[in-house]
Amino acid sequence: MRRETVQVRGLTFSCLVDGPEDGPLVLMLHGFPEYSGAWEEMIARLSDRYFCVAPDQRGYNLTDKPAETSDYATGKIGADALAMIEAWRPGGKAHALVGHDWGAGAAYNAAIRGPEKIERLAIINGVHPLPFQRELLKDGPQRAASQYIRFLRQPDSHEKLAADDFAGVLRMLDKKMDMAWLTPEKAAAYKRAWGQPGAMKAMVDWYRATPLVVPEVGEAADDTLLASLDPQTMRIRMPHLLIWGMEDGALLPESREGLADLCDDLEVVEIEGADHWVIHQKPDEVAGLLRRFLD
Repeated sequence: MRRETVQVRGLTFSCLVDGPEDGPLVLMLHGFPEYSGAWEEMIARLSDRYFCVAPDQRGYNLTDKPAETSDYATGKIGADALAMIEAWRPGGKAHALVGHDWGAGAAYNAAIRGPEKIERLAIINGVHPLPFQRELLKDGPQRAASQYIRFLRQPDSHEKLAADDFAGVLRMLDKKMDMAWLTPEKAAAYKRAWGQPGAMKAMVDWYRATPLVVPEVGEAADDTLLASLDPQTMRIRMPHLLIWGMEDGALLPESREGLADLCDDLEVVEIEGADHWVIHQKPDEVAGLLRRFLD
């Protein structure tokens, strides 16, 4: 496993890579508040056959960090993924795009915008924007579980998260989740990533830049954004695997309600005894599911 850089769309991206360079490309997109190292366990299990590339996404760790919040709009992040596929496979496509958490948002955006560049889509505890927005507009459990987004959108949230050696970030990770996988060595690596100049603000800017409507609990919901979303233009046309840790306290199963109606070919695999951090808690099981899907 090694680091390589790729320059796309005016930014330099640091990528963790391994596997046969002429093998099928598998691009792996991390979420918040992780970084490319989140995929080490998957890369180690898949790189015998697949050329695995896990970038630090824009604003994260060693990748460039544009200054403006608008630079972190989901469309720009999805365009990054498509540009990286072109950079690694000029004129070709990715055998698979894999996304977790916010990386799923980027992966769904890329799959909708550039289906001809992606053969297969695998999502791990991540949400398609249309069912997720529908669920947030209901005053139910998912809206309550997503109130942390309102906190992250506050102007000083990145400063609060970074205070006291990133105690705020660690509390977010730990909330209702099993964090036994975060060993002292891994925690130190995460803190190095979070401590890169400008990283924490950039990471949180992903939440500030999205148009996602997250009302307060009990608040009347404005459905203007939902009404503007056309399901036909948001279809997932390639084979799609969704892996779901059932104990996830941030993304509840209802957040994927109606996803099948938006997909040409969807398979959902639920994993009991795992939560949002299923790739760390059940790496062999997740890697086995990915390998079956990729093969």
